[in-house]
Amino acid sequence: METHGRDTTHRSKETRRGIVLFPMPFQGHINPMFQLANILHTQGFKITIIHGQYNSPNHSNYPHFSFRSINDRFSEVIHMLPTNRDVSFYLKYLNRSCADPFRDCLTKLLDEEPVACLISDSMFYFTQTVADDLKLPRMVLRTSSIGCTVAYSVLPWFSKEGCFNLTKQGRFNIVAEP
Repeated sequence: METHGRDTTHRSKETRRGIVLFPMPFQGHINPMFQLANILHTQGFKITIIHGQYNSPNHSNYPHFSFRSINDRFSEVIHMLPTNRDVSFYLKYLNRSCADPFRDCLTKLLDEEPVACLISDSMFYFTQTVADDLKLPRMVLRTSSIGCTVAYSVLPWFSKEGCFNLTKQGRFNIVAEP
């Protein structure tokens, strides 16, 4: 078995059971990720949480987990929230600002201990590239509601039917049905 470029065939089952989790720094994302981490921990997995500085979890509430903090630079844009309500701006910003610190943190962690897989928030799309580069299996936790899941599933149909008119500026207008 090959894991993140290292041969793990001679390691004990217990040492291969480390899992790294990386939640988005928002309550609707942190809470489900920690619920999953607790479930995995009760099944014998060693849990390491990589998190940004913004909305950092209280480590003392989870003494059975290991924590690694990275600089997410979110404090540089949080002041814009009252005037910029574009959620995609903040998601893109976090994906850009966390990519290098996350890669560095995960690489260092892999050098220190064996990791079976990475579980990241679905909104951290850059983590797939990092996991692929490190040859580390990755799973995604999607924390959205069933309503969002249904909406996402019908977006391709609406697009195919021409319901969105994308402009060069990247904004869209919804085309009215005849």
